[in-house]
Amino acid sequence: MTNYSREDLRWTSDLKEAFDNDVELQDEQGHAVRMELEAEFQVGKQRYVVLRRPGAAEGEHEIYHVTSSIDGEISITTIEDDDEWEDISELYDECTLPEL
Repeated sequence: MTNYSREDLRWTSDLKEAFDNDVELQDEQGHAVRMELEAEFQVGKQRYVVLRRPGAAEGEHEIYHVTSSIDGEISITTIEDDDEWEDISELYDECTLPEL
């Protein structure tokens, strides 16, 4: 069970406005990987982005932290804390999956 509820999530659009629907990340080997921007949101002061590899099935996505430097440069980084990742993934699913 997540530590957050729907009321904690606020949808945002900063990355979509900056990059449209495509975001390029670097993998562990330094190769460019194009990802599709599925959604972005904020919980408390932390921003998150949901990305999907082109051709991936619906629901196969990855969630990352989003930070901005003082000069406005945007960074997308892996969520290192397993509990945080689980909580945020559950919250995103709760807010986007159809209720049965």
